[in-house]
Parts: sequence; C-alpha cells; structure tokens
Amino acid sequence: MKQTAIVILNWNGKKLLEQFLPALIMHTPREDADIIVADNGSTDDSLTFLKTHYPNINVREFEKNYGFAAGYNRALADLQYEYVVLLNSDVEVKKDWFRLAIDYLETNKNITALQPKILSYKDYSLFEYAGACGGFLDKHGFPFCRGRILNTIEVDEGQYDTLQQIFWASGACLFIRLKDFKEAGGFDPLFFAHQEEIDLCWRLNARGKKIVCLPQSCVYHVGGATLGKGDPQKTYLNFRNNLLMLYKNLPNPYYKKVMFARFFWDYLSALHFLLKGQFLNAMAIHKARKDFFLSKTKYKAERAQNLKMSLRELPDTIYAKSIIGQYYFKNKKKYKDLK
Repeated sequence: MKQTAIVILNWNGKKLLEQFLPALIMHTPREDADIIVADNGSTDDSLTFLKTHYPNINVREFEKNYGFAAGYNRALADLQYEYVVLLNSDVEVKKDWFRLAIDYLETNKNITALQPKILSYKDYSLFEYAGACGGFLDKHGFPFCRGRILNTIEVDEGQYDTLQQIFWASGACLFIRLKDFKEAGGFDPLFFAHQEEIDLCWRLNARGKKIVCLPQSCVYHVGGATLGKGDPQKTYLNFRNNLLMLYKNLPNPYYKKVMFARFFWDYLSALHFLLKGQFLNAMAIHKARKDFFLSKTKYKAERAQNLKMSLRELPDTIYAKSIIGQYYFKNKKKYKDLK
C-alpha cells in the first residue's frame, strides 16, 4: 500500500480537472502516492471526463454536494494511508512540490500538518489570498497570513522563504497525518465551506500538535473557483463559521471579552459594506451572527470536550493584538511590519 493519498474534492469542476490534472500526474511520484477524486454530486460531465481520460484514477462518487467539510470527511473516512494531501481542483503544482513536503514530514515526526507556499495562479509574483505563506489568527479570531493581511496581498520577493510554525494551514493544499486528522475529529460538517481548516488546526494546536509552512514546496492557486470574492454566501459562511470556531475553542477567560469586541468589529464590517452599496453582504453578516447564536447550543458538549483536551489556554501562534487595529490605525499592512 502506498504511503500517501492526494485527495481532490470535485464539484462541477470538469474544466479545472482538465486544466490541472496533467501537471499533478506529471509531478507526483505514483509509486508513493495515489490520486483520488471525490465527486461531490457534480451535475456537469466531470465523471464522464474522468472515466474516459483518467480510468486509472480512483473516483469516489457522492450522491449530493456535501460541501468542503463533510465532503472531505466522507472521502477520508475509510482511508488507511499515513499521509493525505487535501488539494483543491484549481491548484497547479510544479516539480518537487510533493517530495519536499513528504520528506520534511518523514524527518520531523513532531509536525502533524504542513502547507507549501501558495502563490497566485493568475500572477505568479503574488501570494494567494487563501493561505499565502502560512496562516495565523489575531486575538479576536480574524485570520491573516504571511504575505496577506486583510485584502492587502504582497509580492513574493522571498521575504518569507523560511520554514515557520503557523497557526493554520490552508485547505487549498494541506499535507496532514491522517491519524491526527481523524483523532482531532476531522472537519466540522456544519461549516460546509470556509474556515473549517482553521477550526481543525485550532484543535490540533490545542492538543500540542505543530503545523508549519514549508515555502520550498510551492503551488499556484486560482482561488474563488466555487464562491467568488464579494459573494454574500461567502461572507455569511466566513462570519458564521468564524464565530462558531471561537465558541468551540476559546477558553472561558477570553470568550466573553472576545465576543464583546466582535459585536463591534462585525457590525463595523457590515457598515463598511453598506457604505460601499453592498447591501446583501451587510445583511449576510447580520444573518451570520443570528444563526451563530441559534447554532451554538449544539456545540456545548463539543466545546467542553475541546477545552478538556487542550494542553494550554491559547496556542502560541495566536497574535496577541488586533490585526484590524494594526492594519487600519497603525498602517501595518504587511506581515513583516507586525514584528
């Protein structure tokens, strides 16, 4: 049996598979890794395309779209590999992307998950929004990256080409020990999509696991292939899921203070959308907060379990300041400025 499975979750992505599968096959050592496509109830001709052009690829068919979170949980449930790579269908890989990452995990058994440097497929000189060179959270739960803070995306000039421990690794290209993924409970299916990998990484961090970005391995991500930037549904999922993540993982001494601050930050964001004429996005934030309060009662037992399993109050990789305050009031718009 091979050591690694590269698992692509597909939903109506025939064009992306057509575009990016050839490079994946070319730059993946088939003696070491199986490529699996889990199809999330596609209604295009993805399955016909795969069966016709790639009959040797393992295809798993789901009867409906379970979303990113539950879809991956189903895809990985009965796998027995040591490592899995969760790879978006809109990612282009290059030579050595795989070998560098697996070799690092093989020689560093204390590392549970890893992401490569993620650059923009649309412009190779830029970091990509969803992960860049490794992700972090600020004290209020807002995510940012080396190479991307809020909507400011940096040019890659090698400034982050050092290995670094991070808080979260992007689900666009995530190398992880399958045993650790399962023991931490996998992705939260209620999240459907967006920030499920950050929630998982919080649980891993809290249990003493380490996550790194290895920039010597590099991939190129299109991004926004399912929900584009500015889509109200994307806004809704990001805000709701982020609040649920805080409830599930944030220890009692911090929770009330953070949620008090989030009331103001969230509605400030809604006001920002209103002033830009983006009324549906403003309403999406209000709906996200409302649905969070309706949903959080389902998580009481899980919150208690997460806090019980935590080895420390807060992971070391949480940024102790407000990233929004640093960005807007102190003009610190690059990761290197935060030092």
